[in-house]
Parts: sequence; structure tokens; C-alpha cells
Amino acid sequence: MSKKPRTDTPPGPPPAPAPLPIAVVDNHTHLDISRDENDPPQVESVLAAARAVGVDRVVQIGCDLPGARFTVEQVDRHPQMLGGVAVHPNEAAKLADTGALSAAWTEIEQLATHPRIRVIGETGLDYFRTGPEGIAAQQDSFRWHIDLAKRTGKALQIHDRDSHDDVMRILEEEGAPKSTVMHCFSGDINLARQCVERGYYLSFSGTVTFKNARELRNALAIVPLERLLVETDAPFLTPAPHRGATNSSYLIPLTVRAMADVLAVDVPTLCQALSDNSEQVYGTWAV
Repeated sequence: MSKKPRTDTPPGPPPAPAPLPIAVVDNHTHLDISRDENDPPQVESVLAAARAVGVDRVVQIGCDLPGARFTVEQVDRHPQMLGGVAVHPNEAAKLADTGALSAAWTEIEQLATHPRIRVIGETGLDYFRTGPEGIAAQQDSFRWHIDLAKRTGKALQIHDRDSHDDVMRILEEEGAPKSTVMHCFSGDINLARQCVERGYYLSFSGTVTFKNARELRNALAIVPLERLLVETDAPFLTPAPHRGATNSSYLIPLTVRAMADVLAVDVPTLCQALSDNSEQVYGTWAV
């Protein structure tokens, strides 16, 4: 999905930040999605630029059928990459309208059998882009993905936009998988506490660097190191001071250093925790 460029964004890609002292994982990126009508990124170039700054592994997320197929193809080619497949909640509502949702689930389940697909996601609920008429389909799809994650033993990555209460309720009703990740966490302290109490992982993106994200930083501050992950959600949510530019995995160090400041921990300690947590959730990237 493309967005209009911000008029205050400087031309060209942002410069590379200083490398991290210990390599971390970009827990959620979309290498199949372009932005501002540009061509999709060159996968090899993205991975090389990320590796140069200490982001040596990524989780590529395909959240529609073309993206899921792309993800399965790419994880076979790149040892730095693991993948996730799902029907995004907004996509689920559209497919339900055409009677194609069940067939999409069938293909996602087949693609999820690939050994380097370690994630079912992103799934969840999005009440921002889909109106009340799509809620039932989104919730049905969310429940189906939760079940698939449990049946396959894979991690669940959750998209939650303007739907916190229903996301938490459905996870409680269905029973969350062993590894449940709140992708691009967007809640407040109370939601963060609930997630930590339930044993979920909270993944923070470039939004934590935004000037108006005080509540999000407050939520981050109460999350134990052993429950943290970091992501880009590229090509979106580029961290400050480059907000509005196209995001990419090589910009993760900006988010990691901002997180370390909020948590009052040194950067190497946070990097080690982020790396360890990623391996705990997704397993090894080694071929």
C-alpha cells in the first residue's frame, strides 16, 4: 500500500547510522511492498545495507497471497531471512466480501509448511481501515490464524490498530500460542502490562522515536528486556530524524538506541537481549 510522501522529507535515502555493537534482528519487514509508487526494494541490497550496520537477520512478512508467495521464494534464497505468512485483517475483510477467504486460508496453510516460515502473521484486527461491516470477517480470520499457529507450532505476529480490547479478548478466548508477538506495539502502559503478564513479546518500531509518542515510550519503559523485540515495518514508520522517508532494515540502529535511552540500559545489553529474544521466538537462522 502506497502513501503520499511528506513534503518535508529530504530527497534520497537517509544516511546509514553508526553500526550496532552486537547484531540484532529486524523482526518485521515487507520487502515485497513499495512506497510512493517506487519499485520494490532490491532484496540483496537491503540485506547488505542492514548487515553493514549490525542488523544481520530479518523476518520478512507476507500479508496477502502474492506477498506470502514472495516470502516463501525469498527465504529459500537468503540465509539472513526467515518468513511469516498470513491474510492481513484488512485483506480478510475484502476476501470475505468476494467469497475467497476460505481458499486464501487454504493456501496460507500450505505455504506455512515451509521450514523457514516461522511466523503466522501478521494477523489480528484493524478497525481503522475497515469499517463495522468487516469486523466479523476480521475476527473469524484472526481466530483461524491463532489456531494455525498453535497447530504448526509457529510464532504468531499480531496487527492491532484501534482494536486493543478485542485483540486481547480473542487471544484469551482462543488461547494464545506459546510465542505471541504484538507487532508494532501501539498501546499504553496498561496494555503493555497486560501483554507482559500474559507472556507476550512486544515489538517496537520507529514510532517509538516520534516526538508525539510519549505514551508509547512510557509503555516501553515497563517492558522487561526478555520480552522485547525491534522492527522496521518497512517501508513504513521510518524512525526520527527521517520520519516520512522510505524505511529499511539498515535504520534499525536509530530505533534500538532510542529504546536503550528509554529503558536506561546500555546499547550492547539491549542488542544482546533483542538478538536472544528473536532466536527464542523464531529459532535459528542457520541453514
